[in-house]
Parts: sequence; C-alpha cells; structure tokens
Amino acid sequence: MKKAILFIMVLMLGILAACSSNENENTSKDTSEKEEGAFTIGVIPVQTEGEIEEAMTKLQGELSEKLDRDVEITTFPDYNGVVEAMNYDQIDMAYFGPLTYVIAHEKSGAKAIVTQLIDGEPFYHSYIITNTENEWETLEEYLENSEERSFAFGDPNSTSGSLIPSIELQDRDVFEDQDTNDFASVAYTGSHDATALSVQNKQVDAGAIDSAIYNQLLESGKIDGDKLKVIWESEKLFQYPWAVSKGTDEETIDQLQNAFLAIEDETILNAFGASGFTKASNEDYESIRSAADKQGLLTK
Repeated sequence: MKKAILFIMVLMLGILAACSSNENENTSKDTSEKEEGAFTIGVIPVQTEGEIEEAMTKLQGELSEKLDRDVEITTFPDYNGVVEAMNYDQIDMAYFGPLTYVIAHEKSGAKAIVTQLIDGEPFYHSYIITNTENEWETLEEYLENSEERSFAFGDPNSTSGSLIPSIELQDRDVFEDQDTNDFASVAYTGSHDATALSVQNKQVDAGAIDSAIYNQLLESGKIDGDKLKVIWESEKLFQYPWAVSKGTDEETIDQLQNAFLAIEDETILNAFGASGFTKASNEDYESIRSAADKQGLLTK
C-alpha cells in the first residue's frame, strides 16, 4: 500500500514538473514574440495632402520584407508629436525634419542613419515665396514696407519653414517672435503646402517653405507656378533624416540602410520629392544644431 502511494506521489510530481516546464516554455515564447513585435516608425506631417498614404503603405511593405518583421508607419499630426513619441519609446524610428532631429537627439539620443537625395544631392534650401502679382522681386524690396505686409511660417518646429527664415528675419531686425515683429501679421500654417496655397491665394503676402517640397508641389500641379515666385533662398541645408532610437543594434541599422538605399519605387520616392536615399550621420546636422542652439531651442 505504501509503495502504491509513493508511486502515485512520484507520478504526480513528474506531471507537475512537466506542466511547469511547458508553462515556462510558453511564457518564454510569448516574451520572445512580444520583443519581436512590429517595428514602429513615426513620420512628421511634411504635407497635409498628396500621395503620402499610398507611399507609406508601400514603404511598410518594402521594409517589412527586408527586416523580416512587421513594420507599422504612422504620420503624426505635428512635428513635436514625433519627437515626444521617440522620447517616450513609443516608436523605433522616425522621419524628422533637421530641427526636430537635433531636438530628438538631445532629448532621447535619436541617431540619424538615412536621408533622401534630391537630384542626386542630400541638400535642400529654405525659400521665401510671394505671389507673382506682387511688385517686389527680392526680400529686401518686400521688407521695405514690412509693417504693411503679412508673413507665414509653416510648423514652428520646421527647419526650412520656421527656424532658418526666422533667423534671417531676425538678422534683418524685423522679427523677434510672433508677437514682436515689424509685420502687419505673422501666422503659422502648420505645413509647407498650406503655406504655398496661402501665398498663391493671396491670404498672406509671403511665406517660408522647403525648396524640395515647393518644387514637388509645382511638378504635381498642386500649386500654380505662374502665381508664385521665390524672393529669397537660404544656404544649403542637409536633408530630412530617418533616425533610429537610442540603443538600436547595428544589424538592424544595416538592414534599414540597405533597405532604403535599394528603394526604386516611384510612389515612395515622389512622396518625398526624392531621387533616392543615402546614408546619414549625426555630424551632418551640425549647422542645424548650431542654429537651434542660437535660438535657445536645445535648452532642457
């Protein structure tokens, strides 16, 4: 009898041990699967309209294939939202403007790895544009009676739509901020295409815009080249970076860089006004970092 009881106890312990082993195995498997979840990417709202949705769907597919895991891309409603998402580890990668990138690098260690090429070059400019019906042909002429004229920036965190032109206007002693300036009015439209349309429709007298996006809007027919002209151009600016979160392993970085450099899909390229992609590094944005620091934008 005692031997039978002892046998049953040993058998039950064996069953419990096996169940525990299976449970641990399943738990380990679930954790592993969680860690290998979707690779998430946040994108700034460069434009409020266009073929961006179709392009992001195609980009998701290409990156998913190259990374051999699901990729999810989300376009955020404003520039700062992407910075905060990276800061709070809600995304693995982001498409930033140069200014938002240097802010994200300071706040969370974001690391630039890729940027787009425009006509084979990784550069663009900040433009100030006006309606062709206006008599002024240069920024100097436009500013002669600045108190009678309105001006539009894009998003407050945009490099070409805000940072660079605001420094230029400050250096000309006509602008300090939205409340302190020599203009009849100053507005922030929130995006480059909104600025272009505001100038085209004569809702504002002049506005700041990304040169690559301006040309892209012209080529797509979304704005009318007969109604707009450029009256100021900045020095070269390094293009918008794709940056990964701090601690991203080198294998993943290599996979991402190779995936972007191999992109030939016209829908994806056209969404960014790009002719291709190339590698980028944190050092490429030193001039933007200096400009942001001058404006006190990197103070914690």
